[in-house]
Amino acid sequence: MSSNITLYTWNTANGVKISITLEELGLSYKTEPIDIGKNIQKEEWFLKINPNGRIPALTDGPQRVFESGSIMLYLVNKYDTDRNISYVPDTPEYIEQVSWLMFQTGGIGPMQGQANHFRLVASVRSNYAIKRYIDETKRLYSVLESRLKESAYLAGSKYTIADIANYTWVCRGPQLLEIDLSEFPALKNWVDEIGKRPAVQKGADVPHLDRTDEQWNEILRNSRARIDGMTNSDQY
Repeated sequence: MSSNITLYTWNTANGVKISITLEELGLSYKTEPIDIGKNIQKEEWFLKINPNGRIPALTDGPQRVFESGSIMLYLVNKYDTDRNISYVPDTPEYIEQVSWLMFQTGGIGPMQGQANHFRLVASVRSNYAIKRYIDETKRLYSVLESRLKESAYLAGSKYTIADIANYTWVCRGPQLLEIDLSEFPALKNWVDEIGKRPAVQKGADVPHLDRTDEQWNEILRNSRARIDGMTNSDQY
């Protein structure tokens, strides 16, 4: 399907939520890589697209859309006319879909994001913060586990944007935080099945970063080792 969409993004959990959604919808789009390590997202031109200075953001012709959950809802409400990855608005299934989407944007995203920060990139080591946010991430995983024991997908019998939003964070838990998903068998099966989808595999590689999995794992090992080599700051 043709469109006039430009996606401003980086290869993060929030970023690939949108590229996966676009791929699932079969939409054509241009990608504008925003290297968040270089603070491009804080430049004046980008703030006109997203005043909050965060990725992802999207333009569809003259329309700007920012915040990942908002972008996902915009895309399915405008383009998913066959409701392949969404439910009809105002139905019980739609409300369930939005509830699980907000669960991710208000829960897993912020909590796992803080866990990632304190475990991998913080300038000080805080045993309290690391434990607090990893424990909370696991608690949220247990909520997903309970839901997926009773339902094939988060919003019911159909794969939707609610699954995409949560998947992009949960699938990174083992690699970034060394969370063992075997503790959550229904969740692990859900992650494995979603990861087989061609649109998910394609969208998860946007923008493509020129590094191997081993190179990325080495970066993460070095990041954890740096944190582990610090004196715990909680005592001060």
